[in-house]
Amino acid sequence: MRTREDIESYLMRSNLSYKTVGDDEGEGMWLVRDMKDGENIVVHIAGPLLLFRVKVMDLEDVSDRVALFERLLELNASDMIHGSYGVADGAIVLTAGLGLENLDYNEFQGTVDDLTMALTNHYEILKTFRSGEAA
Repeated sequence: MRTREDIESYLMRSNLSYKTVGDDEGEGMWLVRDMKDGENIVVHIAGPLLLFRVKVMDLEDVSDRVALFERLLELNASDMIHGSYGVADGAIVLTAGLGLENLDYNEFQGTVDDLTMALTNHYEILKTFRSGEAA
């Protein structure tokens, strides 16, 4: 089972800019900053899982929710390898989860890459659903 120290070493090895945020009795949480796009990925150990989460946009900013939800489902089915889009706390989020039991660096890095590529590649698609954005 991978530990907080293992995940911290993966973060250091990947040369990502990050900071530790909060600490609940050995459970780790980090805020990883994507240098290219400035998005923050929250990485959190939750029991036997390592969770990743990125806020994409607020739902209150969305002009056509039904069309957006349909498009997100299409992206989940066609473009996402490790993660998926969802709705949480009034926002569209991009999430992924990995088991800590056999987690290795390549799987960790692949998930980070998948999330950052999705944010980059899907930005132009998703911004058309924001209120006031031109299609």
